[in-house]
This record gives sequence, C-alpha cells and structure tokens, in this order.
Amino acid sequence: MTNDASVTKRDAEIRRDELKAEDEVRALIPLQIELVKLQRHLIASGGKLLVIFEGRDAAGKDGTIKRFLEHLSPREARSVALPAPTDRDKTLWYFTRWVRHLPAATELVLFNRSWYNRAGVERVMGFCTHDELEAFMRSAPAFEQMLVDSGIHLIKYYLDVSKDEQAARLEDRRRDPLKQWKTSPLDAIAQEKWDDYSRARDEMLEQTHTKHAPWTIVRADHKHRAHMNIMRDLLSRLDYEGRDDSVLHADDSVVLPYPGGKPKHGLLVP
Repeated sequence: MTNDASVTKRDAEIRRDELKAEDEVRALIPLQIELVKLQRHLIASGGKLLVIFEGRDAAGKDGTIKRFLEHLSPREARSVALPAPTDRDKTLWYFTRWVRHLPAATELVLFNRSWYNRAGVERVMGFCTHDELEAFMRSAPAFEQMLVDSGIHLIKYYLDVSKDEQAARLEDRRRDPLKQWKTSPLDAIAQEKWDDYSRARDEMLEQTHTKHAPWTIVRADHKHRAHMNIMRDLLSRLDYEGRDDSVLHADDSVVLPYPGGKPKHGLLVP
C-alpha cells in the first residue's frame, strides 16, 4: 500500500524543483535577449566570435552552451564538440580539426572543448607524447594570436568544480536515462585522477594565458549561477547596439580573470 504522506512529500519536492527551474529560466531571459542583440550586431557588422569552453568533466559546459544558443538563429550560431580523432586526423597538423569549424563573418561559434584536449585528457590519459605536449604548449599561444589577428574575437572560459560536486554530477549522469549519452568510460577516471587533472589544468592555464587570449575562470559548483554569470561576463566585454548594462554585472566570486601562477591548495574552487 502506498504511504499517502510519502507521496505528498514527494509531490511537494517535485513542485519545489519545478518552481525553482521556472524561476531560473525567467532570470535568464533578460540575458538571452542581450544575446539576441549581440547576434544581430554580429550579423550586421560581419563580426566573428569564438568562445571556448574548457573544464573538468561534468563542469557544466553542455548546459551553459545550451542556454547560450536557446534563442539564437542556428544559421549564424552553433556549437562544436568534436569526437575522438580518426587515424587520419592523427597524421594532420594538430589544429586542423578545429580550423574547419572557426567562425566566418556574422557567426558565433561555441567550442565544447577544443585544442586544449591535448593539455588535459590527452596528457593525463597518455594519449599524446611528452614532445607532442611540449609542442602544443609552444604553439597554442601563437595559433591563437593568428586567430585574433585574422579578426576573430576569441574568449576562453575554464569551468571548474569541486571534487564532491563532480562525483555527484557523474552519478546523476549514470542514473538518469536522459543523460546516458553523456556517460563515458573516462567518468570514473576523472575522480581517480583528480590530482593529475589538477596539475595538468594548472600548467595549461599558466602556459597559455596571454594578453591576446586570456583565460577566465568560472567557479561552476552552482550550475545556474555559472550560466548567468558567464553570459553577463561575455556580453559585458562586447560592444553592440542597445546593450543594457544594468543586467551585465557579473559576480566576481563566480567569474574571474585567471590570476596567474599556481592556485592555493591546488584548487581553483574550494
């Protein structure tokens, strides 16, 4: 027999979650309106915008990109998430796969991971050699300088989460039938090799943070807060017609410039 009290409690919890989600969607609308204004400006001016989202597994890259693109024209805005390289890809100049997807005039492109795979998962999992890693660290800043010189506006975000939050999100992926496409054999390794990923992250940020392509850090333990503040930060950096500065004040405890050097206690978030 079903316990009426437990059903009532569960229904109340579900409704609270629904109301919270509705509130979060409403809070995003002013920022998504600003994104539409930005896209209209890019189309009118022929601008080219590339945004790179890097970060730990389950840091919220997919959700952030989904919110960005939700109300934009798909003809001029898209996300790029490349699969593992083929045998042929491995014989090409390393950056070739991503060059194909760079924005043309009028376009906004969001990279869900990028060439920085080499400094992260490839390094930690032994998918590249030491020489290949060193060559990448030297080449990435020069490659990004070429992109900027070509007229591409390049913005780089690193989304970081705490170890406990990552574990909870990976478990949620495993249990949720709607998130099965996100699961990977590397999920468990993300926790096992937490410290290795931390060291790889620290060296990547330190060696590829430049004046022409700086890193911005996102403390992403709270997904909705991260989504909103990334939008605010990005929009506040760009000039476009009708910009409403009153909604573009990012929380600097969530989104902050990479400070340089090694983070305290080996972590970007507590």
